Amino acid sequence: MVRGIRGAVVAEDNSPEAIRRATRELLQAMVAMNEASVDDIVAVFFTVTRDLDRAFPASAVRELGWTHVPLLDAMAPPVDDDLPRCIRALVLVNTDRSPREIRHVYLGQARCLRPDLATWQPGGVLDGLDGLAVAQALAGGNRG
Repeated sequence: MVRGIRGAVVAEDNSPEAIRRATRELLQAMVAMNEASVDDIVAVFFTVTRDLDRAFPASAVRELGWTHVPLLDAMAPPVDDDLPRCIRALVLVNTDRSPREIRHVYLGQARCLRPDLATWQPGGVLDGLDGLAVAQALAGGNRG
């Protein structure tokens, strides 16, 4: 069954490096917390706030070796009180998990967006791990 995993993160600044770093951290956490692999992922949709215009979040995912996952970036509509420098993601994944078992991931400042869904916290299962190594292991390495 296809399920949606929601997540969000705030980039440190509007640099390409900060956007890619935040995106990788978010996707790595979303996949790890839901025990998914890259082969389970149907597609990933991203939105960014208007103040993030120096890089596409999808480019960070390609750096993880997810070359066969359909990705789409979009600009979020301008909303006056929106969280600045916010990257939101919707990962569609094939899983046997029920909707209640899906773990949505809102990192750092983005936890305020959906505190009812924010399950990852500092000191959790990902702390102390090399996030890139975790993501590549889950993805089966670089698939070229």
